[in-house]
Amino acid sequence: MSQPHLPQLEGVDHHFVELPELRMHVAEAGSGVPVLLLHGFPQHWWEWRKVIPGLAEQFRMICPDLRGAGWSAAPRRGYTRDQLLADVVALLDTLRLHSVHLLTHDYGALVGYQLCLRHPERVRRHLSLGIPPPYFEFDPGMVLALVRRAWFNLLIPVPVLGPGLLGRGRQRLPRRMLSDFSSAREAFAAEDVELFVGRLRESPRARAGSALYRHFIQPETARIMRGSYRDRRLSTHTRVLLGADDPNVRPEFIHGVEDHVDTLDMQIVAGASHFIVDDVPGVVVARALDFFTP
Repeated sequence: MSQPHLPQLEGVDHHFVELPELRMHVAEAGSGVPVLLLHGFPQHWWEWRKVIPGLAEQFRMICPDLRGAGWSAAPRRGYTRDQLLADVVALLDTLRLHSVHLLTHDYGALVGYQLCLRHPERVRRHLSLGIPPPYFEFDPGMVLALVRRAWFNLLIPVPVLGPGLLGRGRQRLPRRMLSDFSSAREAFAAEDVELFVGRLRESPRARAGSALYRHFIQPETARIMRGSYRDRRLSTHTRVLLGADDPNVRPEFIHGVEDHVDTLDMQIVAGASHFIVDDVPGVVVARALDFFTP
């Protein structure tokens, strides 16, 4: 299958970085203090299309496609916590960046927290969208919400079935993942949806999405809920934006996080669900500028 052209955004340059066992696509814009942006699923660097212009006026925006996503390579292996973190560290080393601000979302935030915990010297501040630090306790309400609204978490990891649901036919599942967890009617234009789900039509990328859930997202959620991180303190200055309309990650479901973080600021964002940057990009820009600017 021929590779579609990269979507173009004014002021954004594209290049490919050769990392150990991975060819990674990176979109960059602006100059100044570097900000590393880690996208969620089923998105890629285009997730940041609405906030790059406002933030690139003051910062160097570095937006990679993580392993298997967007225009980065999609090898059969490597969708584990350790390898996803190793990819990010290798990217920073290749770009000769000692430290960066982090702006993350969804599973990209989970990777971001790993960077903060294992390499705290590499992160100045971390702004996470939709995902609190990995210390929240087991809550039956959250589990029930996930089963009722995020049932696809049980299907995507299944070999053969998961890739089929993501990449074949009309791709109803990834389309629903975008529409069901956004609040603003204009959050996703039809062409944006196509840019996200279209990449999953390539079989290696659909398999990568399934492997990501099987080897990282599900195991990491289990680790968090059973308290695996509570003996490790998070020293990175962290701000979390939670969408007021997010049915799965609600403030009442988050317990015991503050005791494990040196500096934490959790804010509820009106008019947003899980895809906060798509729902209210202006709010994200404003909160990021406030947070990242001394």
